[in-house]
Amino acid sequence: MTVVRDGPILIDGPVEIVQEDGTIAASDRFVVAVCTCRRSRAYPWCDTSHRRRTKPSGAGRREDCDQPSGSDPKGSHDGAPH
Repeated sequence: MTVVRDGPILIDGPVEIVQEDGTIAASDRFVVAVCTCRRSRAYPWCDTSHRRRTKPSGAGRREDCDQPSGSDPKGSHDGAPH
């Protein structure tokens, strides 16, 4: 198993995953990408939806840090909850 930073978990297949509701998702591929962000339309399998979300340019910076005059640290927020 390989954990990809900000991405899926790659597991050597075949794989069976028991989901919260008890259903089983199965794949016979030789490597399976399992979604960790829950944005995939093919959940529990990764469909690369995690790539479509970008972090604001000031990610990780405190809001009370010195900002260039006229800039709004909240102006680049993508509206998604963190």
